[in-house]
Amino acid sequence: MGDADRLAQLEHWLTTVRDDVTGPCTPASADASFRRYFRVPTRAGSLIAMDAPPEHEDSRPFVDIARRLAAAGLHVPQILSADLDRGFLLMTDLGDRGYLAALQRDSTASDELYADAVDALVTMQARGETAGLPQYDTARLDAELDLFPTWYVRRHLGHEPDDAWWQAWTEVRHLLIDAALAQPRVFVHRDYMPRNLMVCEPNPGILDFQDAVLGPVTYDLVSLLRDAFHSLAPDDEQRWIERYLARARAAGVTQPEEPFRAVDLMGAQRHLKVLGIFARLRHRDGKADYLADARRFHRYLARACAARHELEPLRHVLATLPRGEAPA
Repeated sequence: MGDADRLAQLEHWLTTVRDDVTGPCTPASADASFRRYFRVPTRAGSLIAMDAPPEHEDSRPFVDIARRLAAAGLHVPQILSADLDRGFLLMTDLGDRGYLAALQRDSTASDELYADAVDALVTMQARGETAGLPQYDTARLDAELDLFPTWYVRRHLGHEPDDAWWQAWTEVRHLLIDAALAQPRVFVHRDYMPRNLMVCEPNPGILDFQDAVLGPVTYDLVSLLRDAFHSLAPDDEQRWIERYLARARAAGVTQPEEPFRAVDLMGAQRHLKVLGIFARLRHRDGKADYLADARRFHRYLARACAARHELEPLRHVLATLPRGEAPA
């Protein structure tokens, strides 16, 4: 079924669950998945409809995680109606003021926005219900890291590594997986980054949470502070990590013995994974824009390698990639 047919079905469904729709749906946003979001005008105000084709997306985790986060006191869309068999949801609208645009437009807003995001993260970790969540286990971490050589190195760069590269890569995988599994485990959003946070009241509004898992305590902190599309100065990043640690400890959220090391190693895992995902989006799904900031990830990885001697195998992995793709 084409996009136009799906939209027609969605708009017909809306008339069966609301009697106050005043006009056609208009695109609100899209993401790297098959989900699409539309703004729905009603006499009571704007709402958001989600179209998630069931052959590609299961909307049940979205409904489940929305309930968990709302119960924790966090600001997420309230689901008003759902047809899970067809992949249609109608929910409240958190507005169109995203964190990413706000940070890029007005640097003076940075402190207030990050303070709210860090505090909401601590709330999510301290209060988020984790029973029954998928585990961020060895198999999941391993599969994520596989994306880097498969899609970024071999498919995107067209590079076939030699035996020494694969040996170093094996060391990297074991190190990063072991480090992640050694961390205390909490509710993990898995994409807690400025693109998925909205400037609203109460702040922030949280989106794109359907892939939540039980996993390493530093994962969402890394997602927030070492983002794919917006970077902080190292001093500012350290300041927010310190604020997070103070708030988290006060809330009873257990931290690694060496939290800054844990952040660096967790960051390395996430950045390698995301490079693989972005390459897959380009070459499999035809979404080329995501790779525009690939060098941002290389810079993050280079910083981690410089700070952590145990990441020497990762430095070798990156330094031996084709010229122009090594860390800046």
